[in-house]
Amino acid sequence: MKRKIIITDDGSTTIHLPDLDEQYHSKHGAIQEAYHVFINTGLEYLLKQLQPNPLKILEIGLGTGLNAFITLLEADKNKIPISFTGVEAYPISSLEIEKLNYPLLLNSTEAYFKKLHQSEWEKQISISTHFSILKRKQFFSEITDKNNFHLIYFDAFGARVQPELWTEQIFKKMYTALKKGGVLVTYSAKGSVRRAMQTVGFEVERLPGPPGKREMLRARKI
Repeated sequence: MKRKIIITDDGSTTIHLPDLDEQYHSKHGAIQEAYHVFINTGLEYLLKQLQPNPLKILEIGLGTGLNAFITLLEADKNKIPISFTGVEAYPISSLEIEKLNYPLLLNSTEAYFKKLHQSEWEKQISISTHFSILKRKQFFSEITDKNNFHLIYFDAFGARVQPELWTEQIFKKMYTALKKGGVLVTYSAKGSVRRAMQTVGFEVERLPGPPGKREMLRARKI
């Protein structure tokens, strides 16, 4: 499938899929969206209630590595040990990685971003003092983790193009993968998504969305 690097409204890059008319991030700003949905509403929210050592995060859709990268920066800045697992069925290419401008815009060393992408798959790798990553190449339907994570970044392609990723079956897997009191955050606010989460046991709240989106969802395992 054809893929194209584009610049979003905050100057950061993302990957556009013309055949699906879909992007890896919001066209209104990739970095803005990532911080709003996953850091401000997810990581920071959770850390006000829990201080696990390490904090264990599962990302559904590793994609460009943006969410993992900014989580690494937050881990080092705040000296929070984070063990990050990123699931991705279709890893991006080295040529695409070279065209992503996140280290430049985030005033960070490019070495961490390269190490994150160049690290071996299926193996826990230490990227920095406080951050390690396990990259798993698998379909979301193949996830079998139980009671393992404090936080899930649910960043799959939208339900319009991949409705099979936003079903009760998938969210049941997410619920099972989380520890009690664990949190899942996603940019989506579709009614069908919220109802699927509630059906499998999540307590769900609507929250203000990132630029370009009125709302998003945060779910807790109770």
